[in-house]
Amino acid sequence: MKRSLIAVAAAAACAPVLAQQPTAAEQTLPPVVVTSPMPGVAQKAFDTPVSVDVIGGEQLRDGQLGVNLSESLVRAPGLTALNRQNYAQDIQISSRGYGARSTFGVRGLRLYTDGIPATAPDGQGQVSHFDLNSAERIEVLRGPFSALYGNASGGVISLFTADGGPKTVAEFSTAFGSYGTQRHAVRLSGQEGKVQYNISVTHFDTDGYRGHSAATRDGLNAKLKYNASDDTKVTVVLNSVRLPDAQDPLGLTRAEFNADPRQASPAALQFNTRKSVDQTQGGVVLDHRLDAVNSFKVTGWTGKRETVQFQAIPVTPTQTPITHPGGVIGLERRYEGLDAQWTARTKLLGHPLSVTAGATTERMDEHRQGWQNFIGTGPSQVLGVEGALRRDEDNRLRTLDEYLQAVWSLDRFSLTAGLRHSDVRFDSQDHFIVGANGNDSGSTQYRATTPVLGVVFHATDTLNLYASAGRGFETPTFNELSYRLSGPGLNFGLRPATSRQWELGAKAELAQHWRGTLAFFEARTSDELVVLSNTGGRSTFQNAGTTLRRGVEAALNGSWGQGWSAQVAATVLDATYRNAFLTCGAPPCGTPTVTVDAGNRIPGIPKTMLFAELAWQHRPSGLGLAAEMRHTGRIMVDDRNTDAAAAATVFALRASLQQAVGRWTLREFVRVDNVADRRYAGSVIVNEGNGRFFETAPGRNWLGGVTAAYTF
Repeated sequence: MKRSLIAVAAAAACAPVLAQQPTAAEQTLPPVVVTSPMPGVAQKAFDTPVSVDVIGGEQLRDGQLGVNLSESLVRAPGLTALNRQNYAQDIQISSRGYGARSTFGVRGLRLYTDGIPATAPDGQGQVSHFDLNSAERIEVLRGPFSALYGNASGGVISLFTADGGPKTVAEFSTAFGSYGTQRHAVRLSGQEGKVQYNISVTHFDTDGYRGHSAATRDGLNAKLKYNASDDTKVTVVLNSVRLPDAQDPLGLTRAEFNADPRQASPAALQFNTRKSVDQTQGGVVLDHRLDAVNSFKVTGWTGKRETVQFQAIPVTPTQTPITHPGGVIGLERRYEGLDAQWTARTKLLGHPLSVTAGATTERMDEHRQGWQNFIGTGPSQVLGVEGALRRDEDNRLRTLDEYLQAVWSLDRFSLTAGLRHSDVRFDSQDHFIVGANGNDSGSTQYRATTPVLGVVFHATDTLNLYASAGRGFETPTFNELSYRLSGPGLNFGLRPATSRQWELGAKAELAQHWRGTLAFFEARTSDELVVLSNTGGRSTFQNAGTTLRRGVEAALNGSWGQGWSAQVAATVLDATYRNAFLTCGAPPCGTPTVTVDAGNRIPGIPKTMLFAELAWQHRPSGLGLAAEMRHTGRIMVDDRNTDAAAAATVFALRASLQQAVGRWTLREFVRVDNVADRRYAGSVIVNEGNGRFFETAPGRNWLGGVTAAYTF
């Protein structure tokens, strides 16, 4: 481990030819972030005691499909974003190992779009509605200060839509690629008086790399900003996503993966596994400065998400008992929240002091139903359809959080301290009480106080050294509470996981147009939430003992010469169980009997991640060329470490061209991914009970696109 850490640190320190920034502005200006130690408080990333990276809009779209966060998040060290090639389950994102166990969606991280939470109050999040076509930037925060964002904050990912104006721009873009992939987008942005607007509509289609993995996705994102005065601004955000019948190929066993990595699991074809999602949400943000010292911000949001998922659960003997909740899941969620914060910028003993205090309250009402995934019997039986009702319950979640942060800037030091108190309440009312299936209603409540502390030493004008430490906590989500190992009802016996984290780091302006960061970190978690069983797309969970995550992150980026630029982001992460515990073996499993040894690696987490890019841009002609390298280390598939997805290093090439013709700006690009046609598993399904662990990454594939923008 020590050798690996030293190697990565040395590579980052000695690689002034491996960093990149795409625009002249980004080459000269250090990033100012909003996803700082405290939600909604803007600070220079260079002066914060946290690991935070900013990925600009050009990087999100330059030579990219512009559909998945996995395309660009690889640029942030410490973050793992794996494309599962399965739009029914979304991409797999983890931050320093937090969230890696998620069987679908994003878990263990807080997600935001223009300040509106994309993470439910229980900690389950989605990124399918993130609109990269209109994004100005994405900010990624890691480490102890993530805890100030509340429950399940192993990290924070925030997308910010660009403000419209001052000119009116109409833009159309299209892209086509391998496996029937196509993406079309229309965007209109501008300014009328005091109102700025940016509206984007996107349509995406793919036949999928694997069998039974086709998907269609439609998205809308709109941002309107009313600048009432220099002191008052109101922002309205609306976004929606529709994903009808996205096919789910499920994972492959080792034998299936070796035989034909592009196939779907036979069970997926048998039950026509698929998922539909329809989500719409909106929010309003009011920023008002009272005077030179005091200001406040109020954010309100509401939304609705409907999901129907068809799973591959055998008819007999699994679904025979009346206590089994069936093989089709129907969810209707309505949620809303309000956040109010006050900020005072004053002085203490003659030195600048900023204090922010606030409170957040959220509620979510969920109607959860389950049906059998078949109708009929014998020769007339039909699979993969909605059958008899087997589950019907109303679930409710309420949260109330209070938080406080202060930043005191001295001559050579700045101190940052924060505190958050969280109260999370779950309640379930069972309406399916039939025969042996009794009343499974119940409730539980979790509370936690999470303090954080950080210090920055301003060694020179171009070098900052920092240290931070704090506590965090993570409650089970409704999806993790939803099933018990044996019997129906919610698993209210699950306890929240608690963590203690520290981080030491350095941020340096190494030379003109060159910046580097280095961070060492450690996190110890008690009562870690782990997958106990996972079959047919349904997971049960338990609390394990103590886990340890420790590692190093390094990043370097810059430019030189005539249009040359480069970037490198490297991570080494050692994530292990510190205590032995029992888990399930092959299904059926009524009681965990298989031992997980202390020292085993936590599954779903690669030990090493590396991204490097070398780019050249000839500004007079508008020609741009780039080569990318992505390395993902070996990933264990289960807690027992019985198998692993092999480490993989893949390369990509891209070329772009830009022309200005009157009021038109035209951009074309072409890219080739996995140039060497490497066969590998791009992600794994943790603890899949039937051994269907592996989700295949595509072989060599191409993508090309055109964008036409007209400025009025």
